[in-house]
Amino acid sequence: MTNGVTDRNRAKADRHAAILQQAAALFAERGFSGVSLEEIGSAVGISGPALYRHFAGKQALLGAILVEVSERLLAGGRTVVATHEGADAQLDALIDFHVAFALNDADVIRVQDRDMASLSDEDRHTVRRLQREYVEVWIGILSVVHPDRDDDDLRVRAHACFGLINSTPHTVRASRSRPGERDVRGILRSMARAALTA
Repeated sequence: MTNGVTDRNRAKADRHAAILQQAAALFAERGFSGVSLEEIGSAVGISGPALYRHFAGKQALLGAILVEVSERLLAGGRTVVATHEGADAQLDALIDFHVAFALNDADVIRVQDRDMASLSDEDRHTVRRLQREYVEVWIGILSVVHPDRDDDDLRVRAHACFGLINSTPHTVRASRSRPGERDVRGILRSMARAALTA
């Protein structure tokens, strides 16, 4: 009985994750308003109405995508800081973490950039709060690396670093003569480090 419940829960979690992934890909490609629930359902092999067993509607699905990724970023950033010794090592690990996120979740970044205005007020507030807390993780490390700089300066550096890292996967994907992923990671790491520590 326990195995049956566990299997059902795992299957439900897998279906939930598949819906989020496919919805993010479709929203990234065509925009929130250009995708129907039926198309999302078809992409994961279920009917549009069956999606209501997982989400209250398309706006709730968008909220789940952007709230979940914001929670994941914040939790991951905090874990990175907690598991590395010294500000320099923590900063390098944060950069690696965010580069990996940008390369693996380019669709979600594109959705956030374009469709934040389509979120419910509650979800938009939650996403903004989580993002601010994530930035504060970076500022906490940067304040040790740059003890002579104030938080406003460090906040600008952090946001500029995110802009550099987050925009690159779109450019790389669109390029016909793109470098390999390993090269992109190395380029982004070195450029981000230089921007943050200059």
